[in-house]
Amino acid sequence: MSKNILITGAGSGIGRDAAFALAARGHQVWASTETAEQAQSLRAESQTQGVSLQVLQMDITQEVDRHQVNDLAIDVLINNAGVGESGALAEVPMDKVRRVFEVNLFATLALTQEVLRGMVARERGTVLMVSSIAGRVPVPFLMPYGMSKFALSAAGAAMRAEMDRLHKNIHIALIEPGAIHTGFNQRMTASKYSWMDPSSYFWPVRERLMAEEKRSFAFLEARDTRSIVVQIVKAAEAARPRLRYVAPRWQGWGVRLARILGV
Repeated sequence: MSKNILITGAGSGIGRDAAFALAARGHQVWASTETAEQAQSLRAESQTQGVSLQVLQMDITQEVDRHQVNDLAIDVLINNAGVGESGALAEVPMDKVRRVFEVNLFATLALTQEVLRGMVARERGTVLMVSSIAGRVPVPFLMPYGMSKFALSAAGAAMRAEMDRLHKNIHIALIEPGAIHTGFNQRMTASKYSWMDPSSYFWPVRERLMAEEKRSFAFLEARDTRSIVVQIVKAAEAARPRLRYVAPRWQGWGVRLARILGV
């Protein structure tokens, strides 16, 4: 059955690919982007591909932008918008940490509350929180981002239990992508080098850190988004989605093993 689906952060990467996949399956998809330029590019691409997308320019950190969703009668909200930041917790500028939490947690929660009002009134709906495998295992130098995803995963799991108490057919689920090659990981790991200077504790080993990061992503990253997009589609279409959808699957098993071993 066709659903009304809103996906944020659809200007690129996982969000973009999931928007096209869901629209191709016959769903009415509103794809939101942070900037007008991203929205224009997404509209042009949808026309080129012959796929029907309703494109919105919506900065989820802005209350006036979030109000755009009030008349959309959304069946499925996919909270995919997010930003990344890296750096050692011992020295990362706090304004950068706050910015990550503002987008990945606070604005995401505010948009969810906006959409939930309609879902509760209609007594149906699904909210998918796009978290990360990095929200389950601490990764050195990625914790400005990882902490926000730890918090988002905890919020999603708790909100799921809260909505179950209402008995109104509203479901919350977590989408947890692993390392996937979209360029996001490279931009995030590189972000710390924009503010690190000779006063940084890690300045003497920065070249080694860069090399380690490059090797890690070359080994870990899936080459495309197909595995996680499949999981997003499954969760969006499920009558009652399960709590977690993880892909690539082998990375999910790796995280479980790491937690068992206390790594």
